[in-house]
Amino acid sequence: MGKGSGRGYASGQFGGMSVLENSIWQTKKGTMSTLRRDDPEPLYKQVKHHLLEALRSGKIPPNTKLASERELTNSFRVSRITVRQAMRELVMEGYLQSQPGKGFYATGRSNAGFEIELLRSFTETARSHGKKPGSVLLSAETTTPPAPVALLLELGAAQPAMLLHRLRLLDDVPVMISRDWVPVELAPDLLTLNWNLENRSLYDELTTRYGIVPAQGQTMLSARLATPDECQLLVLKAPAALLMVEQVAYSAVGHPINVTYSAQNPSLYPLRLEQAPRS
Repeated sequence: MGKGSGRGYASGQFGGMSVLENSIWQTKKGTMSTLRRDDPEPLYKQVKHHLLEALRSGKIPPNTKLASERELTNSFRVSRITVRQAMRELVMEGYLQSQPGKGFYATGRSNAGFEIELLRSFTETARSHGKKPGSVLLSAETTTPPAPVALLLELGAAQPAMLLHRLRLLDDVPVMISRDWVPVELAPDLLTLNWNLENRSLYDELTTRYGIVPAQGQTMLSARLATPDECQLLVLKAPAALLMVEQVAYSAVGHPINVTYSAQNPSLYPLRLEQAPRS
């Protein structure tokens, strides 16, 4: 089937080939790697990132219809549930539009800046922008949190929490220093994992290993000058400004899951806030 008019390519066709065949899955020709079954990243995330790569590169132009769920399932060799979860997130993040009875279409969403999103991890955000996420573990310990953190986590005065202190990288370049606090009772063996893996995501581990799903939360932004240690870690020349992000994630019933404090280099990790038109 040839090109359609108006909104893109009819029935997922692209120059005589389906969008799937043309741009998403050509492992036999060596143009895209297969899913990695031994990767700690869930399969649906890997499917999602393959699709995002095609969307970002323009191989799937705006308003183009994607391949059907059955085609994606067969080509990625995963279950329909896996494909549906990947597509659902792409719709929620604005990269795809679902048209009932017709399928999914690329929206052509801009990739300028990094979205301010509480419920998506740094790892997933990096991958969605075609960047390689990285992490250097600075420290990991179980300790009594500062009073403001204990208050946000609803912990008693003597209750401990786990602290992950990491330097976060994009394409091997340091862009952020993060401190994640998690109550011990939620994930007792969390600190035994290898947190130097580039694809290890705190939210993925909480969800897949412990069944804890961040569902809501709050974000506070501020700015200040970097300390000498921060300048050294982020390779900045003093005086240098940092974007400070404080986030608290909660479960669907309002129980606190974690508190994150991050110091970000705004020139390498600019944040973007999107707002839909009022109805």
